[in-house]
Amino acid sequence: MPSRSRFLLPARPGRARACSLAALLAATMAAVTALPAAAAPPAPAPPLTGANLGADRLPRCAAVVDAMSPRDKLAQRLMVGVDASDPATTAETVRATQVGGIFVGDNPTQLLTNQALRGVQAMARIPLAVSVDDEGGRVQRIDALDGNMPSARVMAAQMTPAQVKEQGLERGREQLARGITMDLAPVVDMGNQPANAVIGDRSFSTDPDTVATYAAAFAEGEREAGVFTVLKHFPGHGRAVGDSHKGKATTPPLDQLRTDDLRPYATLLGPGGPLADGRTGVLVGHLDVPGLTTDLPATLTPAAYHLLRTDYGFDGLVLTDDLGAMKAITDTFDLPTAVERALTAGADMALWSSGGRVTPVLDRLEQDLQAGRIDPAANDAAVTRVLKAKQVCS
Repeated sequence: MPSRSRFLLPARPGRARACSLAALLAATMAAVTALPAAAAPPAPAPPLTGANLGADRLPRCAAVVDAMSPRDKLAQRLMVGVDASDPATTAETVRATQVGGIFVGDNPTQLLTNQALRGVQAMARIPLAVSVDDEGGRVQRIDALDGNMPSARVMAAQMTPAQVKEQGLERGREQLARGITMDLAPVVDMGNQPANAVIGDRSFSTDPDTVATYAAAFAEGEREAGVFTVLKHFPGHGRAVGDSHKGKATTPPLDQLRTDDLRPYATLLGPGGPLADGRTGVLVGHLDVPGLTTDLPATLTPAAYHLLRTDYGFDGLVLTDDLGAMKAITDTFDLPTAVERALTAGADMALWSSGGRVTPVLDRLEQDLQAGRIDPAANDAAVTRVLKAKQVCS
């Protein structure tokens, strides 16, 4: 399992609830050793999780969730973009809000060097997911630090699956050494758009079996390195008309998606699939799907999450695409409303890259929970999936 627990640090004193939670996590926290301060990234440490400690040495998720306040539970369901040039502000955001994850966008050099993320992790009472978009080609985040990675289209054209797995393993080791624990990749969209189109060369192939083969190889490499991987953009952006960054994006009808675009999800995440073990999540796109959605995109539509959970039997972590900077959402909804709609529709984590605004979002969600608009049992189940993905509990 991912070695994100290597960043676990002792809980801060001063709050009885935090101390109670720290006691529940003590078996994992006691295994942590201090990371050396160095300008160059350290070699990845052995996983300090159920993978080598044994699942019986991790606290049970039910006990961890029960020990959390309602606001802290809701905070675990947020992944907020941060200014990668300002580690101090990032650390303060985590300290003040206890969000479940941060998203590191463009030019992350300052946050990913000189052990800056260690200080950020120190502010989290529960280990923090640190996510990036690091697909290769046009969409990669550590190329300035660790070298360029080819696009998915180039990988599939010029490399064998074994070579792509090795590429994923190498990249995963580089990510983890810099403190990244989650890669929002690989893309499993399919299509033959021009290379520079919204998906374009981010897709491995027009053939769903080829997409599944190469996506599995890349994900297996990163997972072997200890990084949590995320397939995207469910239920399929590759043949959509429009760009969800700029506005409405409409896919072919659901029946057509089932025969092509959705097949990689069935292959990879279905019973016996190579990624069906809880170590890979799914990101839902802001897509209008005839036969599935009506007046809202998939990220805000319960039927989309029902499709993923029921038809494809997926019980792992589900995230939204960016709710704060993509016009398919922002043209209609303010951020607190978009987050509320996404979480009540079925997302486990709501992501926004534009950063900030955590307090008003949490205030809104807390009101929703108190009023019954967020179901407490469903909320606890989502928090449990978040914590399991971060290897906090079993």
